[in-house]
Amino acid sequence: MSKKKLKINIFGKDYSLLVENEEMAKELADYVNDLMRDMKDEMPEQANETIAVLAALNIASDLFVEKNRCREYSIQATDRIKKLRLLISEKDISADPSN
Repeated sequence: MSKKKLKINIFGKDYSLLVENEEMAKELADYVNDLMRDMKDEMPEQANETIAVLAALNIASDLFVEKNRCREYSIQATDRIKKLRLLISEKDISADPSN
Protein backbone atom coordinates (compact mmCIF):
# COMPACT_ATOMS: atom_id res chain seq x y z
CA MET A 1 0.00 0.00 0.00
CA SER A 2 1.35 3.41 -0.91
CA LYS A 3 1.65 6.18 1.63
CA LYS A 4 -0.08 9.50 1.22
CA LYS A 5 0.90 12.83 2.68
CA LEU A 6 -1.74 14.10 5.08
CA LYS A 7 -1.92 17.35 7.01
CA ILE A 8 -3.70 17.15 10.34
CA ASN A 9 -4.28 19.62 13.14
CA ILE A 10 -4.09 18.58 16.77
CA PHE A 11 -4.63 21.10 19.53
CA GLY A 12 -4.02 24.04 17.22
CA LYS A 13 -0.81 22.72 15.70
CA ASP A 14 -0.43 21.39 12.15
CA TYR A 15 1.40 18.15 11.45
CA SER A 16 2.32 16.54 8.15
CA LEU A 17 2.14 12.77 8.17
CA LEU A 18 2.80 9.97 5.72
CA VAL A 19 -0.06 7.52 6.11
CA GLU A 20 -1.31 4.35 4.49
CA ASN A 21 -4.88 4.75 5.70
CA GLU A 22 -6.02 8.35 5.45
CA GLU A 23 -9.41 7.81 7.10
CA MET A 24 -7.89 6.04 10.09
CA ALA A 25 -5.25 8.75 10.49
CA LYS A 26 -7.95 11.45 10.46
CA GLU A 27 -9.99 9.51 12.99
CA LEU A 28 -6.98 9.08 15.26
CA ALA A 29 -6.08 12.76 15.00
CA ASP A 30 -9.67 13.73 15.85
CA TYR A 31 -9.62 11.35 18.82
CA VAL A 32 -6.39 12.82 20.20
CA ASN A 33 -7.53 16.38 19.53
CA ASP A 34 -10.89 15.82 21.26
CA LEU A 35 -9.23 14.16 24.24
CA MET A 36 -6.75 17.01 24.63
CA ARG A 37 -9.47 19.65 24.31
CA ASP A 38 -11.61 17.89 26.92
CA MET A 39 -8.64 17.68 29.28
CA LYS A 40 -7.80 21.34 28.73
CA ASP A 41 -11.40 22.26 29.52
CA GLU A 42 -11.13 20.31 32.77
CA MET A 43 -7.68 21.69 33.65
CA PRO A 44 -7.32 25.10 31.97
CA GLU A 45 -4.38 26.09 34.17
CA GLN A 46 -2.21 23.23 32.87
CA ALA A 47 0.37 23.85 30.15
CA ASN A 48 -0.27 22.33 26.73
CA GLU A 49 2.73 20.05 27.17
CA THR A 50 1.22 18.67 30.39
CA ILE A 51 -2.11 18.14 28.62
CA ALA A 52 -0.31 16.25 25.83
CA VAL A 53 1.52 14.00 28.30
CA LEU A 54 -1.68 13.30 30.26
CA ALA A 55 -3.52 12.51 27.03
CA ALA A 56 -0.72 10.13 26.00
CA LEU A 57 -0.90 8.41 29.40
CA ASN A 58 -4.68 8.03 29.10
CA ILE A 59 -4.36 6.56 25.62
CA ALA A 60 -1.56 4.22 26.78
CA SER A 61 -3.73 3.12 29.71
CA ASP A 62 -6.62 2.33 27.35
CA LEU A 63 -4.24 0.36 25.13
CA PHE A 64 -2.92 -1.69 28.07
CA VAL A 65 -6.46 -2.46 29.24
CA GLU A 66 -7.42 -3.68 25.75
CA LYS A 67 -4.21 -5.71 25.36
CA ASN A 68 -4.86 -7.42 28.69
CA ARG A 69 -8.47 -8.09 27.72
CA CYS A 70 -7.30 -9.65 24.44
CA ARG A 71 -4.73 -11.73 26.30
CA GLU A 72 -7.44 -13.01 28.67
CA TYR A 73 -9.73 -13.87 25.75
CA SER A 74 -6.87 -15.71 24.07
CA ILE A 75 -6.17 -17.72 27.22
CA GLN A 76 -9.87 -18.57 27.59
CA ALA A 77 -10.11 -19.59 23.93
CA THR A 78 -7.01 -21.78 24.23
CA ASP A 79 -8.44 -23.48 27.33
CA ARG A 80 -11.75 -24.12 25.56
CA ILE A 81 -9.98 -25.56 22.53
CA LYS A 82 -7.98 -27.91 24.78
CA LYS A 83 -11.20 -29.07 26.47
CA LEU A 84 -12.91 -29.61 23.11
CA ARG A 85 -9.94 -31.61 21.81
CA LEU A 86 -10.03 -33.73 24.94
CA LEU A 87 -13.77 -34.35 24.52
CA ILE A 88 -13.30 -35.23 20.85
CA SER A 89 -10.48 -37.65 21.62
CA GLU A 90 -12.59 -39.26 24.39
CA LYS A 91 -15.52 -39.64 21.95
CA ASP A 92 -13.18 -41.18 19.37
CA ILE A 93 -11.89 -43.68 21.93
CA SER A 94 -15.41 -44.61 23.13
CA ALA A 95 -16.67 -44.90 19.53
CA ASP A 96 -13.80 -47.23 18.53
CA PRO A 97 -15.33 -50.75 18.24
CA SER A 98 -11.99 -52.37 19.05
CA ASN A 99 -12.20 -51.08 22.68
